Amino acid sequence: MIWRRAVLAGTRLAWSGSGSASRAELLAGASACLFAGAAGREGRFLLSGRGSEIGAAPGNQIQETISDNCVVIYSKTSCSYCNMAKKLFHDMNISYKAVELDLLEYGSQFQDALAKMTGERTVPRIFVNGTFIGGATDTHRLHQEGKLLPLVHQCYLKKGSKHVGD
Repeated sequence: MIWRRAVLAGTRLAWSGSGSASRAELLAGASACLFAGAAGREGRFLLSGRGSEIGAAPGNQIQETISDNCVVIYSKTSCSYCNMAKKLFHDMNISYKAVELDLLEYGSQFQDALAKMTGERTVPRIFVNGTFIGGATDTHRLHQEGKLLPLVHQCYLKKGSKHVGD
């Protein structure tokens, strides 16, 4: 799907493995998606162009991203809580979409829109099955209580796909 969006938006799609791209190269991308592949590989897809969805307002783009993905983490690359949350999902073998706000040209506008939606401007802002579940601490608490995995499974069952490993 990300490939199709890149083609439709007229953007350039490039693969960058973990740690192989410089910060300048990452900042050149209009948006980034961190994913855990089926083979356990991690990396970033960078879309460079005039925005990840040309002409889309941040609030609309956020809603679309949340609708299209079971797990979305709005993050910053330098945030230790964000890295902790992404590691949790990675360790559970759950695919997720990470939107790195510090790599987006209009990242502060996305962060403002997230603040209006969730009541706080801090990152990470984590959504599961279209619902905001909180930040890293809230997500870890849900996991410890045994409530996180059922939320994720519910989404994948609803979407009819298998991207969750136990």
